[in-house]
Amino acid sequence: MVLLLALSVTADGVLSLLAVAAVPRSRWRSRRAHATTAHPRSIPVHARMHRSNVNGMSDPARPDGPEDEMREMLQRFLAGEGDIDPSKLAGAAGLPSDPASVARLMSQLQAAMNASGDGVNWDLARDQAVQIASRGMVPSIEDEKEALRRALGLAALWLGEATQIGELAGEPRLLSRAEWARETLPVWSQLAEPVANSIADALTRVLQENLPEGMDGMMAGAGKMMRGLGGTLFAMQLGHVVGQLSGEVVSGGDAGIPLLDGQAALLPQNVLEFGRDLGVEVEEVRLYLSVRELAHARLFRHARWLRLHLITAITEYAHGITIDTERLEQLAEGFDPTNTEELQRALSDGRLIPPKSEEQLVALGRLETMLALVEGWVDVVTEQAAQRLPAAGAIAETVRRRRASGGPAESAFATLVGLELRPRRLREAAAMWRAVQDAVGAEGRDELWAHPDVVPTAADIDDPAALVARLTGPAPEPDEFDRALEDLLNGDADGPATPNGDDEGRPQP
Repeated sequence: MVLLLALSVTADGVLSLLAVAAVPRSRWRSRRAHATTAHPRSIPVHARMHRSNVNGMSDPARPDGPEDEMREMLQRFLAGEGDIDPSKLAGAAGLPSDPASVARLMSQLQAAMNASGDGVNWDLARDQAVQIASRGMVPSIEDEKEALRRALGLAALWLGEATQIGELAGEPRLLSRAEWARETLPVWSQLAEPVANSIADALTRVLQENLPEGMDGMMAGAGKMMRGLGGTLFAMQLGHVVGQLSGEVVSGGDAGIPLLDGQAALLPQNVLEFGRDLGVEVEEVRLYLSVRELAHARLFRHARWLRLHLITAITEYAHGITIDTERLEQLAEGFDPTNTEELQRALSDGRLIPPKSEEQLVALGRLETMLALVEGWVDVVTEQAAQRLPAAGAIAETVRRRRASGGPAESAFATLVGLELRPRRLREAAAMWRAVQDAVGAEGRDELWAHPDVVPTAADIDDPAALVARLTGPAPEPDEFDRALEDLLNGDADGPATPNGDDEGRPQP
């Protein structure tokens, strides 16, 4: 779905823009020749750009230049006068296709045409996310909030028995769906921005490479206009994804990364819905999810490097996403504006996105390993802390199945950055943490989060016994570098002292 943001703008816009962007120059010449006899509605944009009236003078009612002509073309599409049904286009882009939503989308795109900027409108993304999150939102009654506060307090006591990692600085929060969407949007924006830039660059590049001779003057204005439209559409889709996600997540850490820096949070409405069909007492569901959320938040507060590590890995992957403009042009040439299903298939099967680069594969491997380590540690600590709950096993299995099927985070990341964010080695990572815990205790287990240089690796997940042997075996003999460093710290860097206390080799007074 990543490229859909860009192509959706193409409709009578980018697909009429594909009369400017993706159609080979040779075809432009043949279209010019045909333009003189064609019906006005079928005359390509380029052929009408300098059409004169019967007196041989420029028609004052018509745009004066290519950029104005393109603007008129886009305005006709946004007013619903094009060949493509805007509701089908919105549906292909993963956006709501009901009349009210389509009208709002068209209105926002029209506003983008007249805006001075050409980037992503993050305020629009936030407003869209909050608006969608507010649909179906039920205000939590005070009794439910009080029950969750009690559950969080008891969960903190149980967690203190399972880990040496200290408590959070602030009180856990109880958020509505709209509050969650508003407060997490900045992190989603940070993760999605590289993809938005890649799409905008691809559109501009297609325009630049395929403009016919004599139309170079429209490049700057048209490029800015298309980047603005693309940025607005991207913001609408980002807001839609985050708004939908707000109805699925049960906590601040449910997406796998800390969207609320240094804070724990639960969404009361979603917690209730999560436990509705489990056949488990709701109090047990509250306690189990409270333990998980506090464990997740405590870990990220303790290992302060961890949040930046994960976000950096995701953005590095996203920076590597490129658009295959050659395939984009091929799609444009054969595109039937009355059949948006072909466009949707092209985007969903990934044919327009080149294979992952080596850098992306490295970032993906690092990300999947760290996610598995985080989720595995949380599972083990939660299992130990929640052992008093009779239904802990059943709730844990529900959480694992939900995550194995992709969970709420995967669909969001797949849409925004083309990334399947799933801790694929979760069970193996959890088994590794149990082995470490059995060998060196909870304190030794948690010390492995002290620094990225000591955190377990993918090889340790493969062979927990080797990790345990390193942790329980004798300390290795110091090498030459270690001995030199020790001498330096002890003040003996100049070598051994002479019997009379003077340094060897130094002239005596």
